[in-house]
Amino acid sequence: MGNSLKAIVAFVPSNECQKYLLEDLEEMPVDKMVDLSGMQLRRLPLHICSFRELVKLYLSDNNLNNLPPELEQLQNLQILALDFNNFKALPLVVCTLKQLCILYLGNNKLCSLPLELRLLQNLKTLWIESNCLQCLPEVVCELSLLKTLHAGSNALRTLPPQLRCLQELRTIWLSGNLLSEFPPVLLDMPFLEVIDVDRNSIRFFPSLAHLPGLKLVIYDHNPCRNAPKVAKGVRRVGRWSEESPEPRKRSGAVIEITLDEIPLPPPPAKPEPEAEPC
Repeated sequence: MGNSLKAIVAFVPSNECQKYLLEDLEEMPVDKMVDLSGMQLRRLPLHICSFRELVKLYLSDNNLNNLPPELEQLQNLQILALDFNNFKALPLVVCTLKQLCILYLGNNKLCSLPLELRLLQNLKTLWIESNCLQCLPEVVCELSLLKTLHAGSNALRTLPPQLRCLQELRTIWLSGNLLSEFPPVLLDMPFLEVIDVDRNSIRFFPSLAHLPGLKLVIYDHNPCRNAPKVAKGVRRVGRWSEESPEPRKRSGAVIEITLDEIPLPPPPAKPEPEAEPC
């Protein structure tokens, strides 16, 4: 089926047309996974909700802005991908899927998250990057098993102090926000292993040497005057870092830094230069 035909059919909301897009997906897949990414769907075909043993459902890169209440039938679902759609609000039915471990919500139009998100107490990974969030929703701080939080490319200026309650959190990605200072709450989270504050507006970094779990801090592309101090063995990616070439995150991907790309420290005999973007 050509992409042009799919695009035309996707605009017709009838069950027959939406089913046509799914081709031969009539029965529960043996691997308990359904991937409908990039199908240009405007709504979720209801017969998918009858696959009650489904564990993984990928709906990325469609035209969805809502989900049917019948989705609640998928109580075994552990992974749900809703990124790259048109959601302005998270459908509450998602919060009924209490076995969810991984939830992808990136690249939508979310300005907030519902309080009902707290019901997802098995959630370990949450992707909310590239939305319209001006503050981190406090309900995120109630997801007690959360290990990884991707909140980059929003409009965050600070983080709630309640974030310290997430004692299972190991990785936090905050690249591309509006942070003007290093979030103080992160200084009270000794269990963090990876902190990414790349591409913000941080001018000064406090010492991170007291964080025993820290393994990697990414602070590149900030107008900083200093590099964060870290304990021995902690990798740093950013200006004045003295580490050997390390993996570096750019536009959501990780690539290798060559020797030529490593930023050099300022000359020791001269005054420190004016702040420049890292």
